[in-house]
Amino acid sequence: MLQSDQLTRRRFLARTLAAGATGLVAPHLAAGATSAAMPYLEDRGWQIGCWTRPWSKYDYRVGMDAIAEAGFKYIGLTGAKTKTRRVIAPATTIEESREVGEEAKKRDLTITNVYGGGIPLDKGGESLHKMIDNCAAAGAWSVLLAHMGNEETYEVCCKTVAECCDYAAERRVVIVLKPHGGTTGTGPQLRKAAELVAHENFTVMYDPGNIYYYSNGEVDPVQDAATVDGVITGMSVKDYKHPKNVALTPGTGQVDFPALMARLGKGGFTHGPLIIETLAPGDPAQTLEEAKKARKFVEELVGGSR
Repeated sequence: MLQSDQLTRRRFLARTLAAGATGLVAPHLAAGATSAAMPYLEDRGWQIGCWTRPWSKYDYRVGMDAIAEAGFKYIGLTGAKTKTRRVIAPATTIEESREVGEEAKKRDLTITNVYGGGIPLDKGGESLHKMIDNCAAAGAWSVLLAHMGNEETYEVCCKTVAECCDYAAERRVVIVLKPHGGTTGTGPQLRKAAELVAHENFTVMYDPGNIYYYSNGEVDPVQDAATVDGVITGMSVKDYKHPKNVALTPGTGQVDFPALMARLGKGGFTHGPLIIETLAPGDPAQTLEEAKKARKFVEELVGGSR
């Protein structure tokens, strides 16, 4: 396991106790130079984009082409037809990552998020370091985590992330957590993780579809949003239809997006990435049309983009 001179186990536990006792303010709101230097955390208005997930069975360039054609300027990298089944993964080489960044630039696309998948955080920071390096090589703004381990490994996973935050900041990459069930399935759990890591280079991306999905439709994200005031700096725009269906174009399911954005805005979410994750399934032509519809929906939701 990688060691850090800046965060010993004793200091981490002390921080954990302090967070529980005081209810720390969101890490990204803390004063300091790191957040000011990070494109992901700067106030650049809304960055409306699309993940590569709807084109995951194709070469990632197919998804990039479609995302650019649909009128997006921002992109999130996740599934694709590669050896790792990701556009960028820990096993991706620096050279391959740099090529991904060049392909995005050719299409005038800025990479806001790179999904890291099941990074083994309980095994130390080696894989996360590789993801951070790959994101930096691609010119991506952030690496996205889908978990903080299970109940047994939760503490060590949070410690690993905390130890990697300065390393990521040096490379101008933000570490972002997304709700994905388990120990990070709801707003209170996301808030707890943010408070335990307690670093301005660690933040949270909301996902209303996943809030519904992993609670089996029982937790309404509009109500859940009240628990993440000051914590959210981005959204993976995903809808939901019971039972367990997220393969929808945003605006066609159960998520009340206008009410959700109003509640998140009340809590301080007034700018940042809004990256569409899923669309109604279909052939490439149909998917492209759904992407265009989704972009217009999100633009109307926030009154445009910049």
